[in-house]
Amino acid sequence: MYKKPHQISDKKQKKTKKQVSEWKQSIVEIKRVSKVVKGGKKLSFRATLILGNQKGQVGVGIGKADEISLAIKKALNEAKKCLISIPITKILTITHISTGVYGSAKVLLKPVGPGTGVIAGSSIRIVLELAGIQNIVAKQIGSSNLLNNAKATINALSILRTAKDVANVRDISIEKIYSYKD
Repeated sequence: MYKKPHQISDKKQKKTKKQVSEWKQSIVEIKRVSKVVKGGKKLSFRATLILGNQKGQVGVGIGKADEISLAIKKALNEAKKCLISIPITKILTITHISTGVYGSAKVLLKPVGPGTGVIAGSSIRIVLELAGIQNIVAKQIGSSNLLNNAKATINALSILRTAKDVANVRDISIEKIYSYKD
């Protein structure tokens, strides 16, 4: 039986079409760690990975295994479990100033106007970009550890609230929050 050429190409497209994932991941560091055991030192790898969809969801995961590929898979699974949602404004910044602490790392996040970009260093920049924030200023204070800075950034982002959330907690209208009168 004769098949039309366009029918054959449709079937090929269905087989070869790959689903485009909206999630992006970035490996922050792969570190070789050791453990002292009875027979000597046991070497393993620790992978730190950040996962985000650039639409307000981001997570950090850590995986430890004997091989690098297994450590990355474990980190990815943990990052999927630890996803947080953050409020992003229309100008792609955060709603208010926020500070996050994890261990000895402290991170300060400040919203800025459009066109500023992401002014941040180390793993803080990766977390903010994968969260979808495009206009922000961040400062790391204390530790320069990549893992602790990423976790402190997640901590700072997780405490962000919108004006609507604050109005619901205080049981007042949103207009009263924005007004300067008593």
